[in-house]
Amino acid sequence: MADAAVEFLLENLQQLLLYHAHLISDAKNQVEKLEKDLRLFKAFLKDSTKKRRKDDSLRELVRQIRDVVYEAEDVIDAFVTQAAESKSKNYFLRAFQTPVKLLGIAKDVESVGGKVTDIYGGKSRIDFASLTVGDGGPEESEAPLVRQDNVVGFEDEAFKIIGYLTEETKQLDVISIIGMPGLGKTTLAGKIFRDPAIQYEFPTRIWVYVSQDFTKKDVFLSILRELTRLTDDIYRKSDQELAKLVNDSLARGKFLIVMDDVWTSEDWNKLQIALPKSNNLGKILITSRHEEVAWCANRIRPPHKLRFFTHAESWLLLQLEVFGKPECPTELVVLGKLIAEQCDGLPLAVVVIGGILVKKFSSSNEMIAKKNAWTKVSESVSTYLNEDPERRMEKIIALSYDKLPYHLRACFLYLGMFPEDFEIPVWKLIRMWIAEGFIQQKTGMALEETAESYLDDLINRNLVRIDKIKPDGRVKTCRIHDMLRDFCRTEAGNERENFLQEMKKSSEGIFDPPVSNVHKYRRLCIHSDVLKFLSRKPYGPRVRSFVCFSKEEVTLPTDSSSAIPAAFKLLRVLDVKPIKFTKIHSDMYQLVHLRYVTLSFNLSILPAAFSKLWNIQTLVVDTTSRTLEIKADIWKMIQLRHLKTNASAILPKTGKSSKEGEKLQTLGTISPQSCTEEVFDRARNLKRLGIRGRLASLIDGKIGSFDSLGKLSNLEKLKLLNDVFPNPPSEGQLRGLPQPYKFPPKLRSLTLADTFLDWCHMSIIGLLENLEVLKLKEKAFVGRSWVAADGGFRCLEVLHIGRTDLAIWVASGHHFPRLRRLELHYCEELKEVPIGLADIPTLQLLDLYRSKSAAAPAKKILEARSRKQAEETSNTCPFKLTVFPPDEQ
Repeated sequence: MADAAVEFLLENLQQLLLYHAHLISDAKNQVEKLEKDLRLFKAFLKDSTKKRRKDDSLRELVRQIRDVVYEAEDVIDAFVTQAAESKSKNYFLRAFQTPVKLLGIAKDVESVGGKVTDIYGGKSRIDFASLTVGDGGPEESEAPLVRQDNVVGFEDEAFKIIGYLTEETKQLDVISIIGMPGLGKTTLAGKIFRDPAIQYEFPTRIWVYVSQDFTKKDVFLSILRELTRLTDDIYRKSDQELAKLVNDSLARGKFLIVMDDVWTSEDWNKLQIALPKSNNLGKILITSRHEEVAWCANRIRPPHKLRFFTHAESWLLLQLEVFGKPECPTELVVLGKLIAEQCDGLPLAVVVIGGILVKKFSSSNEMIAKKNAWTKVSESVSTYLNEDPERRMEKIIALSYDKLPYHLRACFLYLGMFPEDFEIPVWKLIRMWIAEGFIQQKTGMALEETAESYLDDLINRNLVRIDKIKPDGRVKTCRIHDMLRDFCRTEAGNERENFLQEMKKSSEGIFDPPVSNVHKYRRLCIHSDVLKFLSRKPYGPRVRSFVCFSKEEVTLPTDSSSAIPAAFKLLRVLDVKPIKFTKIHSDMYQLVHLRYVTLSFNLSILPAAFSKLWNIQTLVVDTTSRTLEIKADIWKMIQLRHLKTNASAILPKTGKSSKEGEKLQTLGTISPQSCTEEVFDRARNLKRLGIRGRLASLIDGKIGSFDSLGKLSNLEKLKLLNDVFPNPPSEGQLRGLPQPYKFPPKLRSLTLADTFLDWCHMSIIGLLENLEVLKLKEKAFVGRSWVAADGGFRCLEVLHIGRTDLAIWVASGHHFPRLRRLELHYCEELKEVPIGLADIPTLQLLDLYRSKSAAAPAKKILEARSRKQAEETSNTCPFKLTVFPPDEQ
């Protein structure tokens, strides 16, 4: 993580010199010298990425760089904190023993910089490829043994792929199996390779192990070895000559080549030159961890994404591994199934834990002893997986981790901050990454867009799983497999990267690691017993992130309100939504390095002192109050990009500077009275806006100005939540909507709730030219019938209707020509879904949730779509009907 640390500190110093030079005026020269040394570190780390994995001396130097950069970062931020808040002097005296001085750390950085300069030998760059390292050369990649015994499961997967391999095609066909490390891609490919039907179909079958460190020559010779006798003349041929020889040899006749473990699209491009594209009898089967490889190899056929094992398959494999047959003593069945389930569908984990059960716990003939041993394993499978002497889980995941570019490594390890099997909101994750400084600024791209591309990369490498998708097709939530999370926590731990640490309470009631060790760590996560942890008065002068994603909400006692700022003065990320604050202690405003904050409290005011936190980029406030008066001058918080609250926020008056608020992208939910021309002039770059309150007053022009929304030329997402509390929602009924030209011109997503509009006003929404997503929630529209008007909803792709008394809906396919998803939730009086919607070629999903009367007629749409798809000339998309509860179908 030295790479990410250097990158962040460089960015931090530039911001400091640009915006807050007055705070470091006494040490400006040292800071500028430090910046110069950091640029040298950055060049060295980039040059040495591959070699340092194999050379102990380079690895040690990288560790020194990391430690000295961390120390420099801490000293500079402590210096800035003291300059801003003199009260914090004693806190840092305890951390650094002497008063905080930049001169000393600048000398330490210079000392390490000298070692780097020595390696470069006075040159501006060094050729690390030619550098001789201690291990004597590159590592040889051994082909893994393809599993032939105890091959369990995947019959359905093998059947499907064998079907692809026996299809007729117009040219050489490439089929790809992709999936995360340890999922069984090679095992499945081997099962198919040995299948009698495949052996009969393809007299010429060749298996090639590619790996990360392949050479073209080795791969081409591996293929030729199966086709002809290799002579000295063949061995002497160049790569190009060998490629031509392979191509000529495969130009006619049936063949199957399995290319196992292809790592990058560049690797595929190097190899495909030897393959005869015109031979439509040939088939190539690729296994890879990277989706990009599959699409590069075949842009027509989607990759085959290997599924995880079912519980039944995991249990069967575990029995075969431990007992050599699909049997288990009755006394161990429950425990065995529990162990198999904790392997989370990953075959390699089942194999490894099976081996450990055999080696460690099979010697005893006593059933009681065996049962006790199996009980221990069932309580902590991940712990026992780490005891594998061959370290198979770690090694196979490390291959993917080591292949990551350095800017993705920190992002990947950071996933260890979240609890096991946690549904990670992408909005939260990418803003935490940005706050941590992991995201590099790219020309023409917002940081958030770059962060999303980083996540997409991790997903394509099968290191992160998509959980939920947004209506626009982007990822809404994601998950990380438990085995990958364990790897993140091990790799990121204090013994290796000192990147993050999870605090857990042991069965004896003691925190592991001890609270006294907190001073060593840089990031802390704790997901249970957080109040007990804080009551121990932890001291973490180096802790930059403190997060808690506990399932249980807890209230922080008033006398403990200063516990977090007292413990961690240099925090950048604070996400403690499960902890409800009854008071915001003044010490909180000393945390001037905070960039990302998520808090919960029962207050109706956001205090003015929040303005002191000048670095905040993302502020999320959850409150029990329906309104939140923001006393903090958010317009002076020049880094603020996202302000979110569940209440109706009353914003402060705008300042005079036109620069104020220009970085704001998210604002919500704000009160109608805050929707003024002055506010939107300042927050002119908003992309997401939520408004909560008496919307009728806003639309009628009595308070605020709906017309000023039309000037928000970048706004894409708008939520209008009608809240007339303490009156019942129906008393706040809107008589109509503003004309289409008054809405933001680029509006792509609109949500309405509790507006009680008549269905005739849907025609206005239909004229919003760029609208793709429309969510009508909680009686947004009411009335027994809706007759869709012609000419609207030209771009609408997603329509959600929830809680309405609609009974008759008249519409045809031409009313929603691009609709992809139709969601009807709690539409209990709707008699049927218009059958004409079956004519929409793009329609992919009809989702009925507690809409009983419409469930049976919806089957007609499913039948109509099935008929259309059966027609060969049809261009219709695959269609899915979901009904809940299922018995309503």
